[in-house]
Amino acid sequence: MDFNVKKLASDAGVFFSRAMQFTEEKLGQAEKTELDAHFENLMARADCTKNWTEKILRQTEVLLQPNLSARVEEFLYEKLDRKVPSRVTNGELLAQYMTEAANDFGPGTPYGKTLIKVGETQRRLGAAERDFIQSASINFLTPLRNFLEGDWRTISKERRTLQNCRLDLDACKARLKKAKAAEAKAACEGDLWSDEVEKAEHELRLTQTEFDRQAEVTRLLLEGISSTHVNHLRCLHEFVESQTNYYAQCYQYMLDLQKQLGSSKGEIFSGTFVGNAESTSPPSAAASAPAGAAASLPAVPTIPVVPTIGGVPNAVAEGVLNPNEVKPPASGTRKARVLYDYEAADSTELALLADEMITVYSLPGMDPDWLIGERGNQKGKVPVTYLELLS
Repeated sequence: MDFNVKKLASDAGVFFSRAMQFTEEKLGQAEKTELDAHFENLMARADCTKNWTEKILRQTEVLLQPNLSARVEEFLYEKLDRKVPSRVTNGELLAQYMTEAANDFGPGTPYGKTLIKVGETQRRLGAAERDFIQSASINFLTPLRNFLEGDWRTISKERRTLQNCRLDLDACKARLKKAKAAEAKAACEGDLWSDEVEKAEHELRLTQTEFDRQAEVTRLLLEGISSTHVNHLRCLHEFVESQTNYYAQCYQYMLDLQKQLGSSKGEIFSGTFVGNAESTSPPSAAASAPAGAAASLPAVPTIPVVPTIGGVPNAVAEGVLNPNEVKPPASGTRKARVLYDYEAADSTELALLADEMITVYSLPGMDPDWLIGERGNQKGKVPVTYLELLS
């Protein structure tokens, strides 16, 4: 192997000279060429841009992919210059489980039908999430990475070169200063030291020229940070727009699902509670007897035997509510939020609207799964299963 001994010796000498100059500066034994205030501000602004870009990039990656293992896997694929494998989103995986569960429970059952509807919405949410992640990666993350891996590396390289040029310049200034001091002391050897001074002055001019050139190159790169901010601002707007579209899609999907579930809610609850042996909803009079039996039997009025409860009208104990006769108890009233819309079956019941607030209370002798509800001057029976008791 062919070694250039002179070059190696020269490089070693330059490295040693820089190390000595740097050490003496830290110890306060040598002067240091200071950059102007504008240049220092440009470098501080560039460092600030780099630090915050790294933090924003990392946190955006966490937002888009909370799974650390998945992020590490994607990083390795990128470093190996291989395509990242397609990954199922959490929403799509949940949709798959719900669909499989519905098939096992029976797609025709109320629970199975609802699982299918919710699963389809989760699948659409997962697809929207996938599109959002892809859009954010292309329009936001990629420009940030390009800055850190491209422009910033170039800036860092030129700044290191500028630092070396400054050390060479200050070392030449120190040598020239020493040569002039020695020349002044040794008058008899004036010619010898004059040559040394001349040589040091020549080296100083060369290093000064190199330093000025490198400072101008570095300054231009640092001033380009302003263009970087403009580019990142545009990318930020695109990121916000894609995020807005994503959340708007999710809201619309969930709104559609809520409407679907709301339209079949009455049927679901009717099929769930009325058919249960421990049902709490009182069956309607029309459903209490088969249609054939009702047609063949004469209409005979029946009088239920219900004991009279002190302080409460018999009408309440018999399940027939006269709103004018019912008075709320002195204590025991509660606020409740209506969960679902409810249509009153007769004048004794109170119609409900989802999300409205009403006052409820119970009276002795009432079915425990029904309450008296009040909304302003309106009052009537309301089913407990349609309420969320708040206090």
